[in-house]
Amino acid sequence: MSVAAMPLKGIPRIEGFPYMYETHCHSSEASACARNTAVEMAKAHKEAGYAGFILTNHNWGGNTAISRELAWGDMLDAFFEPYYLAKEWGDANDFQVFPGYEAGYKGTEFLIYGIEIEWMHKHPELRDAPVKDQYEIIHSGGGIVVHAHPFREAFYISRIRLYPEYIDAVEGINAAHCPHLGGEDNSEFNEKALKYAAKLGMFITGGSDAHNVDLFGGGMAFSERLRDIGDFTDAVVSGRDYRVTDGLHIYDQRGGLI
Repeated sequence: MSVAAMPLKGIPRIEGFPYMYETHCHSSEASACARNTAVEMAKAHKEAGYAGFILTNHNWGGNTAISRELAWGDMLDAFFEPYYLAKEWGDANDFQVFPGYEAGYKGTEFLIYGIEIEWMHKHPELRDAPVKDQYEIIHSGGGIVVHAHPFREAFYISRIRLYPEYIDAVEGINAAHCPHLGGEDNSEFNEKALKYAAKLGMFITGGSDAHNVDLFGGGMAFSERLRDIGDFTDAVVSGRDYRVTDGLHIYDQRGGLI
């Protein structure tokens, strides 16, 4: 497998896997640490050559920009409004936008994929669910739980917490840790995550953890366009052939460097 000599506006072209998706993306309407709106993020990713992204804003257990005082339904409406705005733009501009979120538990974070927003409205128990219950509830709704950047060290993470029995995959590649995208060199966090996934025998995911229009380049590439978010979760759970990148290096679904 090879990467084209000339990257496509910052993301690599991967032979046989032309459809690149951002799987870890934030917007300012719902993530307090993000700097650009969901539509601005969609436009930037489209321009960079992505086929689509999964909007994974920080939920009520993390650095959310949505009031935690709101009733469950009202909070969900406010939380997912940027997703609907980005999807509207994407539908009109050949750019796929899928819903997700990043759940926080005392600084430990999980990427949640594959549950329907309407289904969430009927399950307010998600609001206060501990890690074990979260896993069971998400599974009951047809979704999956991915441990986001499990070995990141940061001011908001008091200690590393691992929950191998309550996840479906590991975010092995988080491009925000990589110096070639302009940030600090925290690539050791990714190296540890890849080893962790290998030890568990789990497949990996990868994304940019994009919080603004200037930091992205990572993601997951597929041979065919994704049909929907369920197609994505099926690929991750089954290990269906895909590639993961940090914008420079290419990995297979097991985390092997290609």
